[in-house]
Amino acid sequence: MIHPTAIVHPGAHLGPGVSVGAYSLVGEYVEIGEGTAIGPHVLLEGQTRIGKHNRIFAFCSLGGTPQDKKYAGEATRLEIGDRNTIREYCSFNCGTAQDEGVTRIGNDNWIMGYVHIAHDCQVGDHTVFANLATLAGHVHVGDHAILGGFTGAHQFVSVGAHSITGVATVLLQDLPPFVMAAGNTAKPFGINSEGLKRRGFSAETIAAIKRAYKTLYRSGLALEEARARIGDQVADCPELQLLLDFLGQSRRGIIR
Repeated sequence: MIHPTAIVHPGAHLGPGVSVGAYSLVGEYVEIGEGTAIGPHVLLEGQTRIGKHNRIFAFCSLGGTPQDKKYAGEATRLEIGDRNTIREYCSFNCGTAQDEGVTRIGNDNWIMGYVHIAHDCQVGDHTVFANLATLAGHVHVGDHAILGGFTGAHQFVSVGAHSITGVATVLLQDLPPFVMAAGNTAKPFGINSEGLKRRGFSAETIAAIKRAYKTLYRSGLALEEARARIGDQVADCPELQLLLDFLGQSRRGIIR
């Protein structure tokens, strides 16, 4: 299942049922899990580990050196989980020694064309990246987040689980879980209630998340006061612990 024009280094490890398309290059330290399909003209390099049953489309470049002037050739990695769809012209870089040394993509993500995921990013599961969404270095993206087309995230930004951005959103600060955001720079526009419904959140839970959103954004409280108030609401809605933890760990402050 290796096209005759593909070049696969003898040191690469390919699991059962892996296919590699025409003119693709697979480097010495690359590992590809069972059933993964590599399209034509794909470059896989560096210390890259790809899990099972992924689909990687044409002209992707995965595992390249970081676009970071501090990088000095350290042995850093790219790790991609299982069942991801990675469409045309995506580029994912390895990590740097200034962080954990690894860029990670989880499972069951839908990553559309021209997406760039820079060094040391940590992407969860079941996310959607629309065309040309771009993450700078050290960005964290939670499970089920959706990034609209042309969304750009500044380095060290965190994107909370179940959040969603509109087209051409610019994130210079952290986007809390459950929140909808849009604009340059990003502003909050309520919660992602439709996404929560699709994922099986009850009407009562969605209403509680909406109350927490109003506490955070419409009560006039300072951030720490709002966080304390949300803490009081967790007993009635355990799902709010996700929001509470995120606020406590924010590295760049949240969009307001």
